[in-house]
Amino acid sequence: MPPLPQVAVAVSTDLTDGDDSIPGPQWLATVVRLGLAQVLPDNAAGQVSLLLTDDATVRELNRRYRGLDETTDVLSFSAEHAGQWQGDDYAPSPLTGEGRGAGEPALAFVFPIPDDEPPPLGDIVISVPQALRQAATQGVPLCRELALLIVHGALHLLGHDHYDDGERAAMQELERAALASIFSDVLIE
Repeated sequence: MPPLPQVAVAVSTDLTDGDDSIPGPQWLATVVRLGLAQVLPDNAAGQVSLLLTDDATVRELNRRYRGLDETTDVLSFSAEHAGQWQGDDYAPSPLTGEGRGAGEPALAFVFPIPDDEPPPLGDIVISVPQALRQAATQGVPLCRELALLIVHGALHLLGHDHYDDGERAAMQELERAALASIFSDVLIE
């Protein structure tokens, strides 16, 4: 396994039914770090939160913060990189409440961080029911689909995107490298 960045990962689940096929928090946190390791040096420090939740929660977050009233598989809320607003061009910004023009980035919050605390990198939110549907459609185990979604979300936290072919290809290459590390003999779940 490659050296991993020194990133604290808080894993939480708010599923009412729970799912016994979800890997444990230690495995999930390691997957986040392996995704980040594709871009960050091993001496990098930071904090990430990972929430495994239901379709309704993800749909509401997607509506509120991206302007899309639909379920998606993974959302990333980066502490450094503004996300893409996909809703109505002049809908109120979830951050300022004011209208903004097409393509105008949302304002980033600046949080004071104590000197002895690593900086927040952001939050990753995954719809487990959507991940289950995608895993079933693709004929892969849930842990494989979750790993892809977590790595995808972690790369978004660091500013990687897939809005054009070049970005998409670069991001997919990083995802493949992370998945190869995750599903080596060390981490197979």
